[in-house]
Amino acid sequence: MPFGDLHYLPLTPPFFSILAAVLVALLALIQVGALQYAYRRLGISSGAALLLLFGSLIGSYFNIPVAHLPEQRIVSGQEVAFYGMRYVVPVVVDWPGTVIAINVGGCLIPGLTSLYLLIRHRLWVRGAIAVACVAAVCHLLARPVPGIGIALPVFVPAAITAVVALLLSRERAAPLAYIGGTLGTLIGADLLNLGSVGGLGAPIASIGGAGTFDGIFLVGILSVLLASFGARPSRAKPGSISPG
Repeated sequence: MPFGDLHYLPLTPPFFSILAAVLVALLALIQVGALQYAYRRLGISSGAALLLLFGSLIGSYFNIPVAHLPEQRIVSGQEVAFYGMRYVVPVVVDWPGTVIAINVGGCLIPGLTSLYLLIRHRLWVRGAIAVACVAAVCHLLARPVPGIGIALPVFVPAAITAVVALLLSRERAAPLAYIGGTLGTLIGADLLNLGSVGGLGAPIASIGGAGTFDGIFLVGILSVLLASFGARPSRAKPGSISPG
């Protein structure tokens, strides 16, 4: 198995460039101070948050193989359209079957970040409810796509996550959105559908990769936006002494 064949962009260059442009716009807003408070409400610094988002974008290129399934027919070197998005099927030669992999940018980085936010904000019960609700909807709407594996309409994770997070807690909506949207999508769309991967001809079925990466990435953007809509810190009353 050629090692380089495991790594590829999950989206076609035009769609990947759109996600990169959104991230650059966030960077510009942070530089002028527009989203500094939003990241503080999320529970991480703006610099760390941007590092995570850039890491997710760049890390989407890398896959860590964990298992493989024997396959009679493998699709190679194609672009697959699904709900308006175009996903990349990598070019492979002498492939042993469908490789089950973990995507660094769509699974490993956001998954670890979700666990950090879960512990930091102590959202054990509400976090579990958010993950379960998002997972249920994603599992219902996820579809097996030949050549790709499991795919999900791009805006579903962000949309259902926003509703669930705001219903559970307006004060903690931002971390709940990130936790529920990330873990819920990974569990509901990818993990619970691994049994449907066989027979799709996908050379690589990447957890958090092509098919779900775009939705998970948008969840990260959504969590920042939800934090920015939160109540601003109250201004100090006249005559009061602000802390040094």
